[in-house]
Amino acid sequence: MDFDHIHFYVHDSKQCQRWFTNVLGFQYLGGNTTADRQIEVVSSGAIVCIFSSPLNQTSPVAQYLQQHPPGVVDLAFLVPNVQATLNRAVQAGATLLQPLTAEKHDQGTLTWGKVRGWGVLEHTLVERRGQTSALPSSIFPISIHEHHAHQSLFTQIDHGVLNVGKHQLQAAVSWYQRIFGFETHRYFDIQTHRSGLRSEVLTHPQGQIKFPINEPTSANSQIQEFLEVNRGSGIQHIALGTSNIVETVTQLKHRGLSLLDIPPSYYQRLRHQFEQVYSHLDWPALEKQHILADFEEDAGAGILLQAFTQPIFPQPTFFFEIIERQRQAQGFGQRNFLALFQAMEREQQKRGVLL
Repeated sequence: MDFDHIHFYVHDSKQCQRWFTNVLGFQYLGGNTTADRQIEVVSSGAIVCIFSSPLNQTSPVAQYLQQHPPGVVDLAFLVPNVQATLNRAVQAGATLLQPLTAEKHDQGTLTWGKVRGWGVLEHTLVERRGQTSALPSSIFPISIHEHHAHQSLFTQIDHGVLNVGKHQLQAAVSWYQRIFGFETHRYFDIQTHRSGLRSEVLTHPQGQIKFPINEPTSANSQIQEFLEVNRGSGIQHIALGTSNIVETVTQLKHRGLSLLDIPPSYYQRLRHQFEQVYSHLDWPALEKQHILADFEEDAGAGILLQAFTQPIFPQPTFFFEIIERQRQAQGFGQRNFLALFQAMEREQQKRGVLL
């Protein structure tokens, strides 16, 4: 199991498409107008993002946006056997939203179905046979433009993160384990003197998918703020993998992307502890570009580099993580959790949410 595509409901899909192409460097693949929505599609590497905006008030997109801010409505999973995956999900209690459907294309066959995820989140399950990269046409009736030579800043979705309500973490984890066969990979409990969260990282035995789930442990936690502004659980962020995070972040900032500020004290402590062992890293560039670094237990093992954008919509909900894994790093920046959490708390202070 892996990620196939991300579907956003937004107020203006064309505006989102332009922002993704102009700021994040995504490639425009195509768009179309249906009876109730405008659809636009962009990609970078193996990452495909779809934006739907409403054309009338009866559109399901409009109804969603009346209840929630813009964000991810469907996190689609690529699976080796969609019929078996769909059957398991339904038998285990998942709500079927789209029955099994198959389409033949010139380069292969596309088969998919859809189930309700946690809360209002949806999961389209996709199986690809052959070389087809098409989208389900009954959902996205778009003729994808021919790919041109394009230097992508990103390679693939590294992981997606779901926020759930207080005391819902174990129920949500159990649901994804039962419905899709996810397994618990790691568990985190992050506390500062202001707020806190718990997180459980799920992976799947068939594939590279990583799916952390968070719950708040305090009333003023940034997870709780997300839940209140989003009016329920939802995807907090998507991590975009890159092969050179310093170069990628440098380009993105030049294009106008805003990142979370990391204080100099973080880099002073980090360099004191790790600079001699990891002297090949460009430490001044990491600090200049506000890139966090974490290292596996054994010296010379995996290195995780990550940066975090400000929320990409007007509300303080969805954001992107930019991540590079060197030497096959498997972690999630656990040494950075406190620094990241504190950086988010500083943003909450600016908004007047946290004193």
